[in-house]
Amino acid sequence: MDLNKVMIIGRVTKDPEVRTIPSGQTVATFSLATNRQWTDQAGQRQEKAEFHNIVAWRKLAEIIQQYVKKGMRLYVEGRMETRSWQDQQGVKKYRTEVVADNMIMLDSKHSGAASNTNVTTAPEPVVNAPSDEITVEDIPF
Repeated sequence: MDLNKVMIIGRVTKDPEVRTIPSGQTVATFSLATNRQWTDQAGQRQEKAEFHNIVAWRKLAEIIQQYVKKGMRLYVEGRMETRSWQDQQGVKKYRTEVVADNMIMLDSKHSGAASNTNVTTAPEPVVNAPSDEITVEDIPF
């Protein structure tokens, strides 16, 4: 049995781009930033940001268009997908994305966003949104 499941909590890096493709489906794309902090061997505090490309389709994309803004804290659940294409010079390009199935808005300070709002495109287990920072002790596995 294989498993392709992604769960990310991070901040939206810029307002989502939403468009309708020729088939009539709505698609939203945006990026989430996650930060990791640690102390190195010299005792210095280190921090690294990772940026994750997110794609959402249909109803979830429409909800993202309406409510999600730059700086918001989101929980996104979905699967990893890598797509490829050739650019105008014939060079093969790759992009790895999280295809979102579920989203929970974790902030209430942004206009139009309700705290702990859960949006699902398929029946999925609902994860209770944390009130503040997530620590290793908060992770259930």
